[in-house]
Amino acid sequence: MDRPIDVLNNAKGKRILVRLKNNSQISGVLMALDLHLNMWLDDAQETKDGETTKLGTVLIRGDTIVMASPAEQ
Repeated sequence: MDRPIDVLNNAKGKRILVRLKNNSQISGVLMALDLHLNMWLDDAQETKDGETTKLGTVLIRGDTIVMASPAEQ
């Protein structure tokens, strides 16, 4: 059985969905992550309060993440 970190590690190069403590949601292509769940996403976009903003390449600090999941299986 895979650990949650293994599921995200297997999602490298694929689109993932990340929900943050500030109630925003970011989707993007996972390029890298570490054991603290710091994540580097390409082609990222943020959705907050019904508005979507293109962000490009972002680094998300792991301690701001509430939930992360592969967007496609």
